[in-house]
Amino acid sequence: MAKKKIPASTDKSSLPVESLFRELSLLIEKNKQKAVSQVRNTVNLLYWQIGKKNDEILQNRRAEYGVQVVPNLAEKLSVKYGRSFESRNLRRMMQFANEFPDRKIVVTLSRQLSWSHFIAIIPLKTMEERIFYAQLAMQDILGVRDLRHEIERKTFERTQIADAKISKNSKLPQGTFKGPYMFDFLDLQNAYLEKDVETAILRDLESFILEMGKGFVFV
Repeated sequence: MAKKKIPASTDKSSLPVESLFRELSLLIEKNKQKAVSQVRNTVNLLYWQIGKKNDEILQNRRAEYGVQVVPNLAEKLSVKYGRSFESRNLRRMMQFANEFPDRKIVVTLSRQLSWSHFIAIIPLKTMEERIFYAQLAMQDILGVRDLRHEIERKTFERTQIADAKISKNSKLPQGTFKGPYMFDFLDLQNAYLEKDVETAILRDLESFILEMGKGFVFV
């Protein structure tokens, strides 16, 4: 009797491993980003709620009472939940709730901004300024370091000045230009040649492109 022919084993190399790997990697990365966004949003909203609750309880108390309560409360919270709830951060949460009283705005911004981003913009003088830098950070996907750089360079004030000079009938949108650009980081003297400018720009290329802003590239 003839032996039954056994089919050859499937060649593993023929399986669409690379294609499947790419698809699964994209799926994993997408969900990782979603998870990070959800965590960031939850943390920011938690800090806002803590700040608001503290502010509500202490606002009608004497200042001396607040000075005494916050450090004691921070000590208990930090022992149980970690250094994020130390006195300095607890006061930042109170300031956060005070400077961003609208919960809807906090929820919207928290989808893309970290707590460190908020720490950078909380001390700014006006709500208009805070929203400007928050939107700038989201639009240009700025890290905290780059956001602080924009604040230090007074991008808001300079954009306001530039916008005031744009005619009402102009087709240019507000926020198109800064006014003026600041290139003091190039360390040029009062008298310099075009080659000196080129050399200085190449030396400080990163700072130059950051100063020029979104939409500029060095070729």
